[in-house]
Parts: sequence; structure tokens; C-alpha cells
Amino acid sequence: MVISIFALGAPVALAQTYPVKPVRLLVPTTPGGSVDTLARAIGPKLTERWGQQVIVDNRPGAGGAIAGDLAAKAQPDGYVLLLGTIASLATNVSLQKKLPYDPMKDFAPVTLVATQNLMLLVHPSVPAKSVKELVRFAKSQPGKLSFASAGNGTGSHLSGELFKQLAGVDILHIPYKGVAPAMVDVISGQVAINFPSILSALPHVRSGRTRALAVTGAKRTRAAPELPTMREAGVKGYESMTWYGVVAPAATPQDVVAKLSTEVAAIMHDPATHERLSKDGADPVGSTPQEFARFMQSEIEKWRKVIRAAGIQPS
Repeated sequence: MVISIFALGAPVALAQTYPVKPVRLLVPTTPGGSVDTLARAIGPKLTERWGQQVIVDNRPGAGGAIAGDLAAKAQPDGYVLLLGTIASLATNVSLQKKLPYDPMKDFAPVTLVATQNLMLLVHPSVPAKSVKELVRFAKSQPGKLSFASAGNGTGSHLSGELFKQLAGVDILHIPYKGVAPAMVDVISGQVAINFPSILSALPHVRSGRTRALAVTGAKRTRAAPELPTMREAGVKGYESMTWYGVVAPAATPQDVVAKLSTEVAAIMHDPATHERLSKDGADPVGSTPQEFARFMQSEIEKWRKVIRAAGIQPS
């Protein structure tokens, strides 16, 4: 009986004392991008709340798999976390033959931090002022229009493939080595269509160098509230977002996961943080671990179907 009492009491004590040393937050990208910006919004706030330093550790490479592998193999004590992306936690399952971890088995989902819309952009020379007009135009000349992406398997690529499948259009995919060169060729008119993140797209839309027709998420974004969603614009069932979430190694104690989830969600719901991130095009969330687990599973299954239907082979 004494043993069982201590066994029951240990997790509670752990939750009350955690953290007692610095926490490392792994980021699967280089400094300066959307993921890094979110990490540096979360890290200092957690440091303030806990009195323990949260170190943002950028580990780019392999589509997020390097950081993911480090996090999956870390001690499951809450002191190494991953701020993962749709790539590292969902689409890589279908895009990489030898992904060194299983997102649903090797991680304990903590919270969905934020989502971010992509935009459907066209060059101003394209005679379409709405998504319906673009669909009609594309269908009138199958195979002649092209869409740029930041590379095979990226969010802009998969968003374009989903558009092809749901709208029934035949447009050619042209992969680039990154967001910037893809945008350059859309601005110059070499490529007609692009699906960049809203953060990347807005400056070029506001300058008039590209035309935005819609956002890709389930709801409109505060950063461009005048734009309809793809669903509102007539593409039934369309939803494509980039997203970011915190996970811990799979065997991390549930009470530590719950505390982490509560703390990060509180930061996302803080009015000042919410305001700042919303202006940059992110939509803060802050979900429960259970909600995030269901979301991750649904995203893995959804994009697996899209990837297979598009004939994208894992590498």
C-alpha cells in the first residue's frame, strides 16, 4: 500500500516542480522563418513564467527530420521539446521512405500552437479575378497553366495538388529550390500560379506584383480579411494550412505534458501575443494534447491520400 501511495504521488510532485533546469525547444528550420518566429515568441514567455531558461535550438535539415529524430530519442522528461511543423509531424510520413521516427508513436502531442493560411496567387496577366474564373480559364486550356512551389512535397506543392484534385483542373507543377525563387518567377510572369504562405505573399500582393484570389484555410485570416477561403470561393472540401505544434518524447509523464500544454496555450491566448502573431499572418490556437493528437492523425491521413493521388513518390 505504501508503494502505491508513493507511485500515485510521484507524478503530482513532478508536475509541481517541473521544470527544475533549462528546457531545450528544438526548431526544425533555420533562424528567421515562421517556425523560428513562433519559437522565439514562446521561449521567452515560458522563461518568464517558470524562472527557467527555454533555449531555442535550431536544427534544420531533411525536411524537419533531423530535429524530429533528436526530439524522439531524447529523454522523456520534458526537458527536450520539438516545435514541429506539418512537414515534420504529418506529410513526411508519406514523403520520406526512411523517416527515423513515427509522429504518432514516438511523440506525445502537447498543443497545436498556431496555423497559417497559404494564399492562391496569380500573376496579374492571368485573366481571372476570382477562383471560379481561374478554374474556368484553366479548364479552357488544360496543361498550359503552371504553378510554382518551394519544392517537391512542400506545402505550396501539396496545396496545388489538392487544388488540381478538388477543382478538376490540369495545371503543371514546377518545383523550385525554396520560396524566394518560386516567387520571383511568379512575379516575373514565368509561372502563372503560386500557393505561398500568407507571410511570404502579402508584401507582393500589396505592391500589386501579384493578385491574391483566396486563402487556403478553413476560415478567413485577420491579416487579409477581404479574401475568401477556397471553400467560399467555390472549391468544395478545400482546406490546406501550414501549422506548428509542440510535442515531447512519447514516454513523457502525462502531468508534465498537461502542464506544458496549459502553459503554451496560455501564451497563445495572451492578448498581446495573439495580436502580434495575427498581424504577421499566424492564427494562434493553443489546443489540448487530445485535440492535437486527433488533429495530427487526421492531417497524416489526409495528406497521405493527396500524395498518393498525385503520384508523388517518397524519396
